[in-house]
Amino acid sequence: MRGAAGGTRARATAWAEEVHDFLTALFERLDGVARFREDRWDRDGGGGGNSRVMTDGAVFEKAGINRSIVMGTLPAQAAQRLGGRGAAAGSTDFFAAGVSLVVHPRSPRVPTVHLNVRYFELTDANGVRTDHWFGGGTDLTPTYPHAADAVHFHRALKQICDRHHAGFFGRFKPWCDEYFTIPHRGGEARGVGGVFFDHLRPDEDASGLDEDAMFGFATDIGHSLATAYGPIVERRKAEPTNERERHFQLWRRGRYVEFNLVYDRGTHFGLHTNARVESVLMSLPPLAAWDYAPVWEPGSFEAELVAMLKPREWVEG
Repeated sequence: MRGAAGGTRARATAWAEEVHDFLTALFERLDGVARFREDRWDRDGGGGGNSRVMTDGAVFEKAGINRSIVMGTLPAQAAQRLGGRGAAAGSTDFFAAGVSLVVHPRSPRVPTVHLNVRYFELTDANGVRTDHWFGGGTDLTPTYPHAADAVHFHRALKQICDRHHAGFFGRFKPWCDEYFTIPHRGGEARGVGGVFFDHLRPDEDASGLDEDAMFGFATDIGHSLATAYGPIVERRKAEPTNERERHFQLWRRGRYVEFNLVYDRGTHFGLHTNARVESVLMSLPPLAAWDYAPVWEPGSFEAELVAMLKPREWVEG
């Protein structure tokens, strides 16, 4: 596990830039009208990032794609919370490169989507790498109960995972189901899932993939929305909708906010490492609602959507 870090850091930086640019081009194409505003920022303590945000588009009410390349020193307790190994006594130096995306569509018929890919490493006081790993994933959060969209999303992700390792989808799909839940809501699922992975260590992980292969897998996950999500947007964006569906969309966004502020690892990491707050919180929607203890009529689209929010083998249809 111990080794030099410089070459991998340069590679991770270039990798994050490529994924960031790919996603920016994809979502400008899918929206067809709006363009991303770009803000570059520096982080006190080391590194910085590039935040691109689209607002008031034809298809997307808000879309944020953040790239961050940050480094610095973590207290030992913070390093342990990250799950890193070999943390130095007292403090540990870290480097993180990643891209995070959250898209809130205008139409309730188009689901919200999230994607994140990241490379992380810890080094000791001498600059020797003591741990490094990959993480990320993507998940779908619908407002309207189109089961076919969940099936398509999962099947596309399974094809991507299977190209890299036969066991990845079977491992990362339930991990996603477990991670994207809201404990204070009784374990309610945020959406219909996708894939999630963390602490994938080259050569040491059960997959046996080396660093090159791990970067290849992380790249394909970073590109996955072109096939997993793009066709859903094209299929749903022109469907008629109404104010009732819009209000339910705002209520579902409230659940999204609760998860991201209370449980999301990326949000916590950014807030505890002095990252740019506007970039950390770009995942929050422009509008949301909290109804008091709503009850959905049996057979309604709202009740049908809530019933979909349970772990299920979507690839089976």
